[in-house]
This record gives sequence, C-alpha cells and structure tokens, in this order.
Amino acid sequence: MKNLSFILLLTVFVACKQKPKPANEVQETRTSGTISVLVDESFSEVLADQIEVFKTDYPDTKFTLVEGNEQRIIPTFLNDSIRVIVMSRMLTEAEDKVYRNRSIVPKTSRFAIDGIALITNKVNLDSNITVNEVVNILKGTSTSGKQLVFDNAYSSTLRYFKDLAGIKVLPAKGIYTLNTNNDVIKYIAENKGFIGVVGVNWLIDNKKEMAGDLDKVKMMGVKNLKGKKGDDQFYKPVQANLISGIYPFLRNIYIINAEGRDGLGAGFATWLVSPRGQLIVLKSGLGPHKMASRDFNFKNTN
Repeated sequence: MKNLSFILLLTVFVACKQKPKPANEVQETRTSGTISVLVDESFSEVLADQIEVFKTDYPDTKFTLVEGNEQRIIPTFLNDSIRVIVMSRMLTEAEDKVYRNRSIVPKTSRFAIDGIALITNKVNLDSNITVNEVVNILKGTSTSGKQLVFDNAYSSTLRYFKDLAGIKVLPAKGIYTLNTNNDVIKYIAENKGFIGVVGVNWLIDNKKEMAGDLDKVKMMGVKNLKGKKGDDQFYKPVQANLISGIYPFLRNIYIINAEGRDGLGAGFATWLVSPRGQLIVLKSGLGPHKMASRDFNFKNTN
C-alpha cells in the first residue's frame, strides 16, 4: 500500500509539473507558424508586399524580415541563424555544400525578374548609354568622363556590375559608393554629370518617400553589346522590357529555403510562384517568373 501511495503521489506531481500547451499556440505548417527571412535590402519592398497578401490568405503566420546588403546577410544564412533568404543570386557550390554537410539540401526558386536602372539628372542632355561604355567605366578605361554612383560597396548591385565587367577591384576614378539606394537617388537629383545605379523595384516602391528627388531624375536607355538581345536600340527598364528580356541589365530574384522540413518557408516559396504571388510581382512593376495564361471562351450566340 505504501508503494502504491508513493506511485500515485509521484504521478500527480509529474502531471502538475507538465505545462499545459497554450490554447492559442499556432502549429508549424506550410501555412501557419513563425519564420524569419533574410532579404537583400534591394528587394525588401516587393517582399513586404508579398508577405502582406500572404498573411491575408493565411492569418496564422508571422514573418520577421532581416534586411541587409548581400555580403552581410549571406554569413547569417550560412551560420544557420536564419534558414530562408531572398537575394539576386543562387548559392555558390561552396555555400551549398555548407548545408549539405548538415544533411540539408537548400531549395532555390526564382519568383521575379528585376532590372537595374541607370538614372541621371533631368537637365543632362545625354540620356542614353551602351553596355560597352558602362563596362569601360568599371574597368577604368573610359574617356567619356561619365561616372557611376552605387548604393554601397557591399551591395548585390555593385557585385552584379563587377561580374559583368570581369573585375575584382574597382578603379580609382569613375566609381563612387554611398550608403543606400535613396542616397543614390538624392545625389543624382542634386548633382549633374553622374549616373546612379538603382534597382527598378526600389524606384517604383519609393515614389512617395522620394517623390521630390525622383522628379529631378530620369531613367537612361541602354543598348546591349553587339550580337546580344537588345543591341538594336536603347531600351529603358520598363516592365515590358524586363519581361521580354530585351533590357540588358536584368537579374533574377530568388528565395532559398534551407529549413530542411516541409514548413512555412516551403509553403511561402511555393506561394510566391503561384498565380496569386505572380500577380503581385506583375503589379509591382517587375517581371514575373512566369506569365499566367489567358484562356478565352468564345460562345456562338447565333
């Protein structure tokens, strides 16, 4: 009897120690739960728009966006702090191997196409430039006197153009870096003779905040290298030219999920390429990953 009483008391004690699950606890699934997402600051606005609509469809979700330039957010992703990232390139073989060594295969999905706009002060008569001219400025061999202004030295935008020119080190003259995309817009609005380099998405989503400065700048037309698409005339980074691929300076926007499970990261990545997610990309002024087909049903009323 003493042993029986002791067992009963122990059972009651253990039961009391167990914390009951909160009634409002949200289950972690593809359409519910909590997630942190690293995002290249160039795409923070379009991603925020996507999340806002996603949450109306699935209210039991909570997102935390961690913004930063590409070189800052990549180490955070690789050290396993945050396992979902949005940026303009895929992982390198070495970066991919970091997760595969943990028995996790990162899943990469393209969900939009962004253009990189070249902007200049409205008073400048010259509003066109060729890809070859841009490459020469980056290599330090240009004699045109044109100068490029980037957001910052660690941005994905500058990395894109360094890759384009095939250089590792920037020339001593002709290239300037500031801090943010808005700094670039403001600088070009206040100074003649410079060319600013800004993501199209940033120009579109900051119309209200930067309205005064945007009124003082204009987008330049760009002609591609001979033999490449868009080499016949100067094209501006308007949406139709992003979708057709005729504008030279294009980059993909990817979401990379390394959660290693079928959770909210996987669900959100799938939703981004769904018709609803792609419609938001289209409305943002960017190029969608894929265009939704339009089916017309013609009825004979005779």
